[in-house]
Amino acid sequence: MTARALSVDPLWPRAGGWPAVGDVEEPLDLALVGIPTWRTSLSATGAGETPAAVRAALRYYSAFLAPDRSAPAEPSGATPARVGSLDALRIADFGDASEPDGAEGEARAAALVADAAARASVVVALGGDNALTVPVALGTWGADIARAGLITLDAHYDLRDGISNGSPVRRLVEAGLDGRRIVQIGIADFANSRAYAERAAELGITVVHRDELYRRPIADVMAEALQIAGSAGGPIHLDIDVDVCDRSVAPACPAAVPGGISAYELRSAVRAAARHPQLRSVDIAEVDATADAPDGRTVRLAALCVLEVVAGLAHRTPSRAS
Repeated sequence: MTARALSVDPLWPRAGGWPAVGDVEEPLDLALVGIPTWRTSLSATGAGETPAAVRAALRYYSAFLAPDRSAPAEPSGATPARVGSLDALRIADFGDASEPDGAEGEARAAALVADAAARASVVVALGGDNALTVPVALGTWGADIARAGLITLDAHYDLRDGISNGSPVRRLVEAGLDGRRIVQIGIADFANSRAYAERAAELGITVVHRDELYRRPIADVMAEALQIAGSAGGPIHLDIDVDVCDRSVAPACPAAVPGGISAYELRSAVRAAARHPQLRSVDIAEVDATADAPDGRTVRLAALCVLEVVAGLAHRTPSRAS
């Protein structure tokens, strides 16, 4: 079946389609990069195809926030007039890292991210499997890793031995990240092991079990996570492993299980994190665009997570146009 062309309405501008770096005045609000890791995945995956798919899916949406009469008051320094249309933000696409798996590939990816981080308030990296978390975090943090913090939205600890999409958290700790500034949200039963749970405890990682999210509002959980991850005043990286979601909303995530969080909970958590001034980088991982449902629901959710970062950033960044 031939794909149907998107409608054109000058009064309904579409999101995405952002210009390449060099075509936007700097400094930037947000830099988009693609890190299509897939070669070390523990599950067969076509996740290397996902960055392009997410960029295409962004075109289904607009960069507009609908009014909410019951929304809480804006925090000090925010600019409510800017929250509506998000078009005033300066966003540039830095393209994809070439062959980002392996030592040389990770170095290329980290260099691309470091360049983006030097020119933008926030970097959003499109994966790829969860192996991208290592070069994205290290490329953003640089020498500031000793003060950095990490928040994962993930059903898994990612503390495995070796080098794979199951080992990024362990590898970041070994690179110098303090486990006491790591918060893992959405850890699920039947998706982990006793050995890795014990490793998380030994490292001082704060673990928020999936069931805790039934008892507490996601906004409260994220506020606590940001306080812990940012306690040293350094940059925070957010790892969005979409398999934290229920498999019904994320069928393109090989390791998603029934009973994960909802799409709304994920989007709410992402926007809350993006409002925080210490959040400097985000990765979106574990979506295999080649295995999605016919309606593309998982890729579309990943695209909406990009827009939630943009929305959160709009709440905290003064408008350069004002």
